[in-house]
Amino acid sequence: MPEKPRKVLILGSGPIVIGQAAEFDYAGTQACKAMREEGITSVLINSNPATIMTDEDIADIVYIEPLTVEMIARIIEKERPDGLLPTLGGQTGLNLAMELADQGILEKYNVKVLGTPISAIRKGEDRELFKKMLTEIGEPVPPSAIVTGIEQVRRTVEEIGFPVVIRPAYTLGGTGGGFAQNWEELEKVAMSGLAASPIHQVLVEASVKGWKEIEYEVMRDGANNCIAICNMENVDPMGVHTGDSIVVAPSQTLTNKEHQMLRTASLKIVRALGVEGGCNIQMALDPKSDQYYVIEVNPRLSRSSALASKATGYPIARVAAKIAVGKRLDEISNAVTG
Repeated sequence: MPEKPRKVLILGSGPIVIGQAAEFDYAGTQACKAMREEGITSVLINSNPATIMTDEDIADIVYIEPLTVEMIARIIEKERPDGLLPTLGGQTGLNLAMELADQGILEKYNVKVLGTPISAIRKGEDRELFKKMLTEIGEPVPPSAIVTGIEQVRRTVEEIGFPVVIRPAYTLGGTGGGFAQNWEELEKVAMSGLAASPIHQVLVEASVKGWKEIEYEVMRDGANNCIAICNMENVDPMGVHTGDSIVVAPSQTLTNKEHQMLRTASLKIVRALGVEGGCNIQMALDPKSDQYYVIEVNPRLSRSSALASKATGYPIARVAAKIAVGKRLDEISNAVTG
């Protein structure tokens, strides 16, 4: 087992917004408790005081401050943590970790990103890198193109044809994205998508509206051991956002062959990404055949992780935090099932 960090900075997810609820508070609270169990000092930063994770008996040191790169840099300078745990703070945590790495702050203070490395976060979040990786490992993706301007959007749709879906990079809960059935709708959705993405990048993709939406919650440790915690099925088909749908775990309409096919693909993806901790993989399955597409991967704890934990009794956030500090899956006992 690698050397355990002495002090870890945990990034919270900030205020509760549409598309994000108490799942990251739940994850952060579990992580702080896991650090205590391992004898590691936890330093928590979150801008939302109305959370359980900011209660005084959860983390060892709590900062209720704005979640900005400048503020986190000041806290790192003062507290000098050995490690940073960004994967429990939702999209906010991931984006901040990327900015801290890009600005050289982590390197300057010798802070190691724990759990999922920055390279894996980039691959999971940057649509272009993600598509390239999936193609390399032979996993199917819908016909698509990554574009940064409205002219490129038009050219892509001429090739792919309607209907299409627009997905902005580095956003939470599908913010700024949407479906387009014609040129008029395309113009509107593309402009809002480009504006919503911090790097002004959107994915223009052939629409799989009406297909089954299946998710797998997967864990991987630093020794490349992988387990699928559970699979989930959205009651509504593709085209209805997960947050607006009802999700059932385990899935109700998959055949064993379909389940094994998607499970194998999920484990293959999590290994190729190099995620250490929890990972959520979303897929679209054609109800009329066994054709499937990988839609996206969250290399972090997500809303689905909280649901999967509740449905299975497997404490994903707690286990992810322990994997982040170097433990292997076989060394971690399940606090719920023993």
